[in-house]
Amino acid sequence: MTYDVLTLGRISVDVYPNDIGVSLADVTSFGKYLGGSATNVAVAAAQHGREAAVITKVGDDDFGTFLERELDRYNVDRSQVTRDASLQTPVTFCAILPPDDFPLYFYGRFPMAPDWNINTSEIDLDAVKKSKIFWSTVTGLSREPSRSAQLAAYEARPASSLAEGQFTILDLDYRPMFWDSVEQAREQVTQALASATVAIGNDTECTVAVGEGTPDEQADRLLEAGVQIAVVKLGPEGVMAKTRTERVVSAPVPVQTANGLGAGDSFGGAFCHGLLSGWPLEQVLDYANAAGAIVASKVACSDAMPTPQEVNALLAERGRTVPASQKDLV
Repeated sequence: MTYDVLTLGRISVDVYPNDIGVSLADVTSFGKYLGGSATNVAVAAAQHGREAAVITKVGDDDFGTFLERELDRYNVDRSQVTRDASLQTPVTFCAILPPDDFPLYFYGRFPMAPDWNINTSEIDLDAVKKSKIFWSTVTGLSREPSRSAQLAAYEARPASSLAEGQFTILDLDYRPMFWDSVEQAREQVTQALASATVAIGNDTECTVAVGEGTPDEQADRLLEAGVQIAVVKLGPEGVMAKTRTERVVSAPVPVQTANGLGAGDSFGGAFCHGLLSGWPLEQVLDYANAAGAIVASKVACSDAMPTPQEVNALLAERGRTVPASQKDLV
């Protein structure tokens, strides 16, 4: 099968408090959700009507069963989701302290988690090669054997072999607790950038990838590393994308932030949808920005991933351009 979006990487059970604005010590009840950056991107893409799949691994336990059921509910193909009898499905707790404090606590991930224990033999490299978009994250490069498996996936679709409309996207998703040092992470990111055609990251992530500098300097270095589109998130100033011939900035879409987690994954799934739709880069950014804002305004991540109707409604409400091919969905 040829997927629109095929992702590779982290999966977990996200446990979010029902009590907002207090520390975990004072929370009295929680809700559980499907989580993990690469998995959330697949969910987001599926919400936009894309054929999406994820390559990942869960434990052979009830939490693994929960995640499999959630992938089915979100219409994400899980034919490449396997079980690891030797490891438990990870659980990630989050405290929700708006407007900008959302600390994460990872359980069952150290020293090894199932999605870090993916072997090359467990990946359908033909599906990787044929997918319109292959999305992976820096996190998968932090451990073996997932590092070798991810590099093998890149080898199956070298940038020079991609057809028009195919993209290999590297999410610069840097989590310091997963690495021994910034230098170790930069070494792996440098290798991965040689295979990517799009790189997406915030200031910290871009600094890890290509060093300190202005957003334009970092974008230029990403382009020099070989990507065709460099996306640098500017925080409260929006997001910038740069190619060798174009520079565009999408202004922020202000919302009342309920939970800052998951907004980047929603941005990613919507960005994939926009690229595959062939929209101008500025419209792709605006659409993805609005999709991210919607998730930031809600507590859940996977459950909050918006549909095109929701994104277009927000764009129209804020006076932004609604993509021509989806104006009938407003």
